[in-house]
Amino acid sequence: MDIGVYQAKTHLPELLAKVVNGEPVTITRHGRAIARLVAAEPVRLQDVRGVIEEMKALAKGRSADLPIREMIAEGRR
Repeated sequence: MDIGVYQAKTHLPELLAKVVNGEPVTITRHGRAIARLVAAEPVRLQDVRGVIEEMKALAKGRSADLPIREMIAEGRR
């Protein structure tokens, strides 16, 4: 779908609804294309349980040489 700049400005919510439904929109100025609206790629969220398991696996076999209170104090310096 092609639409002029003024129309795009005044009808942006409707254009965004079309883009979300998969229809790309080309914005024109004096008949020449200047921009294109397309749907963004969905954000892929990681499964919380999976992240926790990855953290546990990473921490396995590692140990701190200092007690926690000393590490906290070291971090404050």
